[in-house]
Amino acid sequence: MTNLSFQLYSARNFQPWSDIFAKLAAAGYKEVEGIGAIYEGMSDAELSQLKADLDAHSLAMPTGHFSIDILESRPARAIEIARHFGMESTYCPWVMPELRPKTAKGWHEFGQRLQKAGQPLIDAGFDYGWHNHDFEFFKLEDGTTAQEQIFSGGPDLSWECDVAWIVRGGADPLEWIGKMGDRITSVHVKDIAPAGENADEDGWADVGHGTVGWAAIKAALKNTRARHFIVEHDNPNDIDRFITRSFQSYTSF
Repeated sequence: MTNLSFQLYSARNFQPWSDIFAKLAAAGYKEVEGIGAIYEGMSDAELSQLKADLDAHSLAMPTGHFSIDILESRPARAIEIARHFGMESTYCPWVMPELRPKTAKGWHEFGQRLQKAGQPLIDAGFDYGWHNHDFEFFKLEDGTTAQEQIFSGGPDLSWECDVAWIVRGGADPLEWIGKMGDRITSVHVKDIAPAGENADEDGWADVGHGTVGWAAIKAALKNTRARHFIVEHDNPNDIDRFITRSFQSYTSF
């Protein structure tokens, strides 16, 4: 059985981390996914304390996000952090709106940049790739998408597939899983509230309590290389409810 993971971004507003780790362990999670905002600026002592807090609750961190800034400016430090937590897969998760290319050529070049930035991680033995949002699925001037161009420019990039963001990008997750399933090594498990609901949570929902067809998607993902399934909610208003309901729902599909 796959160990279900938890994206720590979901709990950024509900501190301290030690309390979050206790809640996750109690709910049944075995893994977490780290984010650069937590550890990229930490000292060695702070990294050791965070690892000790995870160990105290029998939680592993097999996947983590790293900003393109640290990948390009301090790759050796990114590798140190990834090794410290025992990561297997690493992903670059974001590019600011004002820095996003506008053309197919620009996105292809961005894919080349991503691969170059992550090459030290690849050379060090880590799985490395891109985590999508919605904008990668909007049509470009030539009819292609940024998603296609990024992976064309970065042939060695793997894909952390955020299913709900694909939906928000106006695309069909099952179609994209079929098209690029060989790239997928991790999956973000999140859900979208029915139209007009959960406005105070930016329209997101606990997994299994929204509109995303997770039973069919979970079945389709069995045909990919996905090893890590990571529960996420970008803005929950009740972290205890989200942690427990999402775990119970996903493990029941």
